Amino acid sequence: MTVEQHPRQTGKVYLVGAGPGDAGLITVKGMRCLQEADVIVYDRLAGPRLLQFKKAGARKIYVGKLPDRHAMKQEDINQLLVDLALEGYTVTRLKGGDPCVFGRVGEEAALLRSHGISFEIVPGVTSAVAVPAYAGIPVTHRDWASSFCVVTGHENPNKLDELIEWDKLTLAAGTLLFLMGVAKLRYITDQLLRYGRSPDTPVALVRWGTRAEQATIVGTLATIADEVERAGFKAPAVIIVGDVVREREQLQWAEVRPLFGRRILVTRARSQASELVRRIEDLGGEPYEFPVIETRLPETEAQRQALRRAMAEADSYDWLVLTSVNGVHYWFKHLQEQQADIRQWARTRIVSVGPKTTEALQGYGIQPDVAAAQYSQEGIWEALKPLVHPGQRVLLARGDLSRSWLKETLQEEGLHVDEVDLYVTVLPEQDDPDLLEMLEEKSIHIITFTSSSTVTNLLAALRYMGVQDPVARLNHALVACIGEMTARTAREAGLRVDTVAEYSTIDGLVEAICALEPTAVQGGC
Repeated sequence: MTVEQHPRQTGKVYLVGAGPGDAGLITVKGMRCLQEADVIVYDRLAGPRLLQFKKAGARKIYVGKLPDRHAMKQEDINQLLVDLALEGYTVTRLKGGDPCVFGRVGEEAALLRSHGISFEIVPGVTSAVAVPAYAGIPVTHRDWASSFCVVTGHENPNKLDELIEWDKLTLAAGTLLFLMGVAKLRYITDQLLRYGRSPDTPVALVRWGTRAEQATIVGTLATIADEVERAGFKAPAVIIVGDVVREREQLQWAEVRPLFGRRILVTRARSQASELVRRIEDLGGEPYEFPVIETRLPETEAQRQALRRAMAEADSYDWLVLTSVNGVHYWFKHLQEQQADIRQWARTRIVSVGPKTTEALQGYGIQPDVAAAQYSQEGIWEALKPLVHPGQRVLLARGDLSRSWLKETLQEEGLHVDEVDLYVTVLPEQDDPDLLEMLEEKSIHIITFTSSSTVTNLLAALRYMGVQDPVARLNHALVACIGEMTARTAREAGLRVDTVAEYSTIDGLVEAICALEPTAVQGGC
């Protein structure tokens, strides 16, 4: 992906706090900076879902750090920001948490200033407060702590002793919060014990807080280091020392939600995905959007002629069947394009398929005459069967990939049926290295399919991105389908289907996902 060419003038750099990981915790201004950037320079604590909000064509540059190695040294990151700005780009430097809390923002800003480059620091939600909160631990509490102190635990013991006056720190605040300190945990606890903190002081470590991988381990100052080693508990994690940890027992909220710990792939078209994404988030899951469907106006002359002919013969149809939310919106686009009047369809009875299609029609001031409850052609037929008569004319207004079953069934019953393509469905050509990495690491736990075309298009998209055996890559995850037809397509493609919605609606799909066994989902976390 290439970035649009810019005039040769100095750009601007935004030093933005991404929050602790949950994409919803970035600030409004931070999101705006992300969406307007030409180049995004980010680290591993900026979650992959957050990066999906970048504008089309924006370049991503990963400069993340691990405890034992760096993708890029800090001095090189500083210079990179300067170079990009001097090339005329608007740059967002996306940092986990808050850029001013151990984010080394001062070094980056100083070099930008020395080159005369304009910059802004955009604060973020610090992991020091947010991560404990997601584990049910407030950093202050009127019964336990009226102060807290945030300390880096990243340095080696000698450097820590230079930076930290342990005799003063140990009892200085009710709650002590150590960031980046998992590797030095035993040294930290030994120092706190040495300088007077009680061995019974509660301690918690929260790993990957606010994300699907969030995990919490609790002990005391005397036991926590052994427990962490025994559990193989790894960085990154926030260490919380203090009596506020006792509140976790009654204040847990994130980890008890039905979809906690589940990263769920949403393959629906972006224009339709918002409801499913919101439901997943509300239930504690982490959605990751990879839309494999894009809809467009019909492109062939034959498709357009069929639409014009149907519009011209509006008063000859007894039934108009609209099969999706997309179909409703495109129907009214065509009415506008043809300068047609909806009143021409006054004698025609309108059929909607599924509650969301009905809602979409109602948004245009239309009450359907028949509302099929099931989102399927079989459901349409069940609703129409007692109402239609031989000789009647039916217009099926749908997408280009619809099955022919309903048309053939209506014709067998003696009805005259015309079909028009209101829109065509195409596979977006897109690369998503983050998705490939998550599939490789088995950190996608559930895959949702809302139509047969989402199945075939996801497999095609993975092949386009170089995956030789996409079925094998997907079969580590649980597969949830919105209906039996979608499930059949998935099985025929070689996928294992783990659940099918009882009702072919988003509500039905969400209920099916919630009913999946958590242990089966979280095994790859």
